[in-house]
This record gives sequence, C-alpha cells and structure tokens, in this order.
Amino acid sequence: MSTQSLDSLSVFVTVAREGNFTRAAAHLGVSPSAVSQTMRALEERLGVRLLTRTTRSVTRTEAGEKLLREIAPLLDQIDAHLSAVADLRDRPAGIVRITADEYAARYVLWPRLLPLLDAYPEITVELITDYGLTDIAAERCDAGVRLGGMLAADMIAVPIVRQMRMVTVAAPKYLARYSVPRTPNELTGHRCINLRLPTHGGLYAWEFERNGEESRVRVDGPLIMNSVIQILDACLAGVGLAQIPDGLAQPHLDNGELQEVLADWSEPFPGYYLYYPSRRQQTAAFRVVLDALRDGASQDQR
Repeated sequence: MSTQSLDSLSVFVTVAREGNFTRAAAHLGVSPSAVSQTMRALEERLGVRLLTRTTRSVTRTEAGEKLLREIAPLLDQIDAHLSAVADLRDRPAGIVRITADEYAARYVLWPRLLPLLDAYPEITVELITDYGLTDIAAERCDAGVRLGGMLAADMIAVPIVRQMRMVTVAAPKYLARYSVPRTPNELTGHRCINLRLPTHGGLYAWEFERNGEESRVRVDGPLIMNSVIQILDACLAGVGLAQIPDGLAQPHLDNGELQEVLADWSEPFPGYYLYYPSRRQQTAAFRVVLDALRDGASQDQR
C-alpha cells in the first residue's frame, strides 16, 4: 500500500469519526477543500461512495461503515507502532490528548502540567474540556479525567485527587438577606444556582451525606449554568447558594468572600482519576504526563 493510500484512508477515518469536513480539516491541520478533494479521489479510486454529504452533516454509507470498522483499528495500530519507534529518540516527544471537565482541567491538571511543559518542550498536551462522559477510544484521546464513580470497567484508573468534597456556599450578603439553611431540605426555599449536566441535559441534584444518611435535593433558583466557574462568579455576586468543589471554594472561604453552610452534611468522597485503555500501548510522552499527575496525587495525600 502506498503512502498516498494510507494518507487517504487516514483522512477518511477522521472525517467519518468527526462527521464534519471542517472539524476533520482542523484535526488534520489542512483546509476543508483539501479534505473534500482527498475524499472524492478515494471514492473514485474505490468506485464506491463512502460518505453522504449534506449542507449540515456528513454520514457514512454502508460501504463507509464497513471500511471504517475494518480499517480504523489497523490505522490505530500503525500509529501506535510509529509512536513506539519514536520513543527510541533521546527525549520524549509527541502529542498527549486528555479530556477533562472544566474544574479538573483548570485546578487539577494545569498546575501539574505547567512544570512539565517547560521541562519537556517537545511534548504537546492537548486538553479537551468536556463535562460529558467522553469515549476516549472513539475520540482518539490518550486519557480522560473523571470522578471515581464514573469510570468504565475496562479502563486503568490512576487516582490524581484522593478525596474531595462538594461544599454548599453563599456570599455573606446573601445569607444576611435570606438566612442560613440548617438542613438540606431547607434549600427548597432558597435561591440556588443550578448546574446543567450535558450528558443527559438534566439539572445536577445536590447531594448530601451525614453519618451514613444520604440526601439528594432538587433545588431551584434564578440561574442555570453549565460551568462551575460561572456558578462561582454568580455565587460571589450574591445571586444565591451554590454547590461546588471544595478546592474551588477554599480561597474564597479563606478570605471571607464565601461562607460554607451545611458543612456537617458534606463528607469526603473519592476524587478524580486519570483513566486510559488497558490495551493501548503507552508512549514515552504519555508516561511522562502520567508520572506528573500521579506524583501530584501523592503530594496532595501527604
């Protein structure tokens, strides 16, 4: 098989996975017109249509489905073998793609990755911020970061935050105006800032636990957001109560901008894990990133 054929098949797999010429072109680092021309040439050479194009989307034909199913694993194996050969160089190099939610990316990963980027200039880390449960194999990510209870069974999971709490907080001016809730059920009478979950489109139910007693409360209020950073900003402005990770709230609790309520109902739970497929061959660059994140978890524990 020629290099040109391999390149064409790689373009096809990227378009088929992305379902969009523009996104595929951005992923490949070429123009959309170049992707379109490559696909037309491949279909002409094979004598069969692989993709159905509309003004809004690209879908796979039956032939396209069959080719993707058979050729994508082979191309992934080739990439893995090429990465293994590249690992023989003196210094780790290459791209490591990680998907994580906004809080984990900003407050867990970034502080630990920053020294690594300076020490290993030939490593590129691509962080994809996503609150959904990304299929890292399908999205060709090297790893994902999620809370301990949200991991697939066939993944290797490495703890990078041993424990964390979800804390319920408000600005002092809000509590002075609306009073301090004493039990989780009292939250139904308060103005609360809701988090929209992208995976199912529902609202996050606030969770509480005390001495083995669990409580889930559906709160209501003037704002619904899909970002904990936005929720923090609104809470600081006195809009209402919020439930956010303790690491995000702590600096504002320390300086008095926020006050915690229902602290006795906020018990620790397993924190973030880095997870990755057990069967995928690790590159030297990925091992460097893994060690940096694992070392950070050890320091947090100490």
